[in-house]
Amino acid sequence: MIKLKKIQPLNNEFLEQIGFTWHTDEDNTSYVSDEIIQVEQYEAEAYYEATNELYDMFINAAEYVIENNLFHEVGIPFNLVELIKQSWENDVHWHLYGRFDLAGGLDGKPIKLIEFNADTPTAVFETAIIQWAMLKFNKMDEDLQFNDLYAGLVENFKRLVTLSEDTSEFDKFYEGWKILFSSVAGSIEDENTTKLLKNAATEAGFQTEFAYVDEVKFSDEDGIFKDDESYEYWFKLIPWEDIAIQEGELALILKNILQNQKAIVLNPAYTLLFQSKGILKILWDLYPNHPLLLQTSDKPLDGKKCVKKPIFGREGANVSIIEANGEISSKNGGEYDESKAIYQEFYEFNKDEKGSNYQAGVFFAYEGCALGYRKGGDILNNTSKFVGHFIKD
Repeated sequence: MIKLKKIQPLNNEFLEQIGFTWHTDEDNTSYVSDEIIQVEQYEAEAYYEATNELYDMFINAAEYVIENNLFHEVGIPFNLVELIKQSWENDVHWHLYGRFDLAGGLDGKPIKLIEFNADTPTAVFETAIIQWAMLKFNKMDEDLQFNDLYAGLVENFKRLVTLSEDTSEFDKFYEGWKILFSSVAGSIEDENTTKLLKNAATEAGFQTEFAYVDEVKFSDEDGIFKDDESYEYWFKLIPWEDIAIQEGELALILKNILQNQKAIVLNPAYTLLFQSKGILKILWDLYPNHPLLLQTSDKPLDGKKCVKKPIFGREGANVSIIEANGEISSKNGGEYDESKAIYQEFYEFNKDEKGSNYQAGVFFAYEGCALGYRKGGDILNNTSKFVGHFIKD
């Protein structure tokens, strides 16, 4: 059983002052739990090691997809294939950050990969700022967390220039390049998450600006603009698959912009390979029975309890749990019912004494850099709570 510590929650006035306005769910309950998880030092280190190993495996799996032209197997829209290839082949298209969702890792339960949110992961603000503030507010040692997300982002922004682990020569190579940060108007969570990333880039040494995506201008020949100002980098908190399906013309323009070397997009298009749950099957094919993986197929697992997931679904939409006899024991609705799906072996999450499930989210920015948790029912969804942690000293 996992160990929980009750804390005094941050009040809503303070949360709103720092830009965290999505603190209350639709049922009027707090989105952020007033309990935090006790994590042993060796458990935090195991999460770190697991994500580093998994990232290397994802690199190999993506290379396998590209070399063998298996884009259809992982559900990549045809109009993104060339973008993915272009971004994969040139090191300047640096992966800024992602979040691994993991089961287990506490109380002796082995860590297993659930999926990798590599393109537009959420919970950045919660992980980097809120759970740190919870310790400080409760007069606990704020250093007693596996939580270097903000510092990791600052360093990884510098690597856009140095393209290496060593960032000490950023100032030597930086030539005044600018990053334009964009989210869709109307979502304060997306906007403030994007602005937090913008702050990290500014701290790294870049010139930065924010604009809603409908304020950004795109030119095949000239690049990316806000007003009359051009930008060498564009960060978009907009999923690549949404651009492909809903903004096909923009996908074509971005392909030409990359081809003409007029701008670099963050996160790169190849992160959609990592984001696709279809790559979980590729991973199992390449690394069968690997201790960090769960068996995954494009067909139901014969005689095994499994979880059916749409390959580009979000927040638990259209996820179902299928028992070993083929019966569906739990199912979420949503908009992805017609999407290509995978079937992943069922694995129990760590639980508390009330039976709630806890999924670890470990952020990756060049290396594993931060831990946070989500708490919910059998299928985690947009009603799940964010849970912070502390490392037992």
